[in-house]
Amino acid sequence: MVLDLLNSHSSVRDYEDVTLSRETVERLVSAGQHAASSHFVQAYSVIHVTDPVKREALAELSKNPKQFLTAGAALVFCMDYRRLEAAAALQDAKIAYSNAEALVVGVTDAALFAQNVAVAAESEGYGICYIGGVRNAPEEISEVLGLPKGVAPLYGMTIGVPKFRNEVKPRLPVSAVLHENEYNSEKYEELLPEYDRTMNDYYLNRGSNRKDATWSEDMAAFLKEPRRMHLKEFLAKQGFRFE
Repeated sequence: MVLDLLNSHSSVRDYEDVTLSRETVERLVSAGQHAASSHFVQAYSVIHVTDPVKREALAELSKNPKQFLTAGAALVFCMDYRRLEAAAALQDAKIAYSNAEALVVGVTDAALFAQNVAVAAESEGYGICYIGGVRNAPEEISEVLGLPKGVAPLYGMTIGVPKFRNEVKPRLPVSAVLHENEYNSEKYEELLPEYDRTMNDYYLNRGSNRKDATWSEDMAAFLKEPRRMHLKEFLAKQGFRFE
């Protein structure tokens, strides 16, 4: 049953007009907290945005108006070392998080936490959508949400009762991502063209937003230029300087 749930995930962007109760959000967040955490630092926080004005600001800044304005709940997941600073202060100590390892730990902890929330929500019949557009304007969004130094927004998530569910996108074959003993890039010459044909068939026949494209074409275009170059400066302002 768990595998069926995981294998049926698709992003939901259209929601019924049903607001999730605070109790529901707390239940889902509690489930999220039981994800693995590096050395149990729990370097994450989530902002539940219920203020309509703040929701409108998030919608505009992230360029995702439909999800943020119509979902039953709007969340912003953050990497959080401010709480760890407070914990260290209880011991008259200071922490060092201006380094690459702390950044990796914070991003990983927050991702595991968020994905647990997503799976918990889907297990109760809700639909979810991650909003990477939060990183379009992290400084402005931090101001809207009152995020202090040591905290950085990573992604949003909308949760709600789906109006309908999109088809499940075909993933890469397991053989493309599973390597035994050593990394093997030679297999991509055969596997990627096959996957391109699979994705082209999916794109041409899916229920909406049809297009004649392949996965490798999309990835080549998407990754051609660096994206969100403002993030390094923003993270440095928040205390993440990669020393």
